[in-house]
Amino acid sequence: MTETADELSAPLGQTEKRRRRRIRLPFTLLQALAVLLGLFLVVFAGFALFGDNPLGGEPIARIAINAGAKPDDKSGAAKPDAKHGATAEHGAAAPAKQDSGDRKTVTIIDGSSGARQEVAIGGGGSETAEPGAAAPTASQMPGVDPRLLEKSRYGMIPVMADGVKPFTAYAAEADRALAARMPAVAIVIGGLGVGAAKTVEAIMKLPPAVTLAFTPYGADPTKLAERARAQRHEILLQVPMEPYDYPDNDPGPQTLLATLGPDQNIDRLFWHMSRLQGYVGIGNFMGARFVATEAAMQPIVNEAAKRGLALFDDGAAPRSVAASLAAGRAMPFAKGDVAIDAVPTPVEIDNALAKLESLAKERGIAIGTASALPVSIDRIGAWIKGLDRKGILLVPLTTAMLKSKSN
Repeated sequence: MTETADELSAPLGQTEKRRRRRIRLPFTLLQALAVLLGLFLVVFAGFALFGDNPLGGEPIARIAINAGAKPDDKSGAAKPDAKHGATAEHGAAAPAKQDSGDRKTVTIIDGSSGARQEVAIGGGGSETAEPGAAAPTASQMPGVDPRLLEKSRYGMIPVMADGVKPFTAYAAEADRALAARMPAVAIVIGGLGVGAAKTVEAIMKLPPAVTLAFTPYGADPTKLAERARAQRHEILLQVPMEPYDYPDNDPGPQTLLATLGPDQNIDRLFWHMSRLQGYVGIGNFMGARFVATEAAMQPIVNEAAKRGLALFDDGAAPRSVAASLAAGRAMPFAKGDVAIDAVPTPVEIDNALAKLESLAKERGIAIGTASALPVSIDRIGAWIKGLDRKGILLVPLTTAMLKSKSN
């Protein structure tokens, strides 16, 4: 018997068992799982990058309503159907409950923040409504005339009705006769709605004659706009528009672009319009390229004029065609004269406010724009308190627009 070297060196009495030949797989179970996980991530990333969903990332809550409105319902608003309750995307809805006034409500829970909101979805059998009145919806705000709302695929948007315009219906109170006789200034605080704390500070610290402009973004722009109107501020909707350095400088989702056709931009405009109600007009949010492109801007101005809204240009784009287009439609218009906090330091803000005073005395009316920075709110608030002794009147933007038109 032939013995190998390994067998000769093995201890006495011990023989090595013949090793069984194992079948080796080309990859291990762990490697297979890693491959499957990699394929899943590739598919998910492709869907996220190339999926055409303009509302991607936007929290949405939908209330189940009756699909068909009665033929005699002139408003076109569908009536709530209590049988179906409510459903929500990115969140959850609690079962409908009855309040003391026989109205059904649901609790909408935001899946991202956990915030709860009670939403009325209808009334009991004893409740009656005026003919043609729109049914309450989650997007409506108290004090908003239901006649001045029209249903779009995104929600309710403003419209003229019975000769009434949103511009006149939602304008803040002002002594227009006095404004016509003395120098006046208007202040527009923009960029509100994103950042609840700074928005609330502007609402509560500044007097009602200051106009507040809301972007369509933020967790709940409707609630903040409602609070502003409750404090008797008039509000504007700022529509994100394309700047020259887009997309490096991106205003946000659904931005109006000079490269898109009129129908696409109008559709995006409707999305912005549906985010809140009760505003007197629209203004640009950024948009130096868009407001300078007449072919892109014209359809937006036409649509706003048709719906009884004013147009505000913040004055940041020297080549803007907004003024001439608004004049062509005989719609209320104003342009910002002084960017109050372009340099956000107390000294520079005070200098800008002094310039605004001089313009008001020289021309009869001047309009300043600012953001809701704490330093801006503080300096503007202190400056407003001294206007009376300087013989200058603070007026809402709508009053400034009417005065400019009469000059």
